Amino acid sequence: MASLDGKLETEVEISSGADKFYKIFTSQMHLLPNVSSDKIQGVELHEGDWETVGSVKHWDYTLDGSVLSLKETVEAIDEENKSVTFNVVDGEILKHYKSFKVTLKVTEKSGGGGSLVKWILDYEKVSEEIPAPQSYQDFAVKVTEDLEAHLLTA
Repeated sequence: MASLDGKLETEVEISSGADKFYKIFTSQMHLLPNVSSDKIQGVELHEGDWETVGSVKHWDYTLDGSVLSLKETVEAIDEENKSVTFNVVDGEILKHYKSFKVTLKVTEKSGGGGSLVKWILDYEKVSEEIPAPQSYQDFAVKVTEDLEAHLLTA
């Protein structure tokens, strides 16, 4: 029997500084619908604030042509390493995955000149028939590219 647990990782090189990119995901997520409106229609604070572990946010997004929503909690923030982990607690995604966590880590490239954005998706499928969440990984990469374009013109 195959394991239902899985992990997808991808890294995207950007020209923006790590601090600017990281700050969007720790305190300014409400800007994402303006930056990537074809993918993210809304990010609203449900409980807590934008910057605190335990805060809950509600997302409305479009994935593979379907309009979906989810709630996530901020599970961990590591300012020093520019890392934040979100845990999905509600939404259509949980019909396919028992658990779904997303970790973002942004590191300055040595010698300056941009950053590396690493996305890690940790998940547990509800059954062996469910595929790995490749479309969510692709979504993260596309949002990274949209945000990068925005930060370079801002």
